[in-house]
Amino acid sequence: MLPQKYKHLFFDLDHTLWDFETNSLHTLEQLFEKYHLGNNFESFKHFYDRYEAYNNELWELYRLGKINKAKLNFDRFHTPFSEAGLKCESTAENFASDYITVSPTKTMLMPNTLQVLEALKRKHQLHIITNGFKEVQFTKLKNSKLKPFFTKVFISETIGASKPKKSFFEHAVRSTNARKSECLVIGDNLKTDIDGAINFGLDYVFFNPQKKPHTRTLMHEISDLQELHSIV
Repeated sequence: MLPQKYKHLFFDLDHTLWDFETNSLHTLEQLFEKYHLGNNFESFKHFYDRYEAYNNELWELYRLGKINKAKLNFDRFHTPFSEAGLKCESTAENFASDYITVSPTKTMLMPNTLQVLEALKRKHQLHIITNGFKEVQFTKLKNSKLKPFFTKVFISETIGASKPKKSFFEHAVRSTNARKSECLVIGDNLKTDIDGAINFGLDYVFFNPQKKPHTRTLMHEISDLQELHSIV
């Protein structure tokens, strides 16, 4: 039997284990009805498309340290609301607060997540590495039954550095008393997860469940978490 190469597996949370797209969509649909946004938007899709555009832009600014999380969370709702004629700031504030409260209670996971983690946990130490808000990530882990699988949870907001910065990955590896050669990063984002791993000299797996095209030459790429068994 070949010796085990990786002792520590560092998983991104959103989009990799926790099905962010589905959980967020269900939350927004729920809140769209609660706040009667059909009075301002022609459809939920109209609202969702505008929200997604601003949300993606604002997250990039947040990762670059150009805005704080309060501005991110407010503007991603207030801006599309204002465009639709709903300019009341308190409505956007309440909606944003509800989103942060409700979304982490959703429990959809990516396919085969629990089965794969159950098997990997027997031979590896598993850790979470995430740029998500600290007040929601632990709630997600608890409600979706993921928490028992992980030894440590590394959140950028707590560390003071976000992926893909070297300091984030350095902190995570040092905190586990691991050698870099013993570590494997698994994530869905080429910029934050994969480039972060490469820049700090860590092996990595790009999780690409939708098989989105790209031009990168990568160490490992998978579309199903079950494929990890042949890598680790």
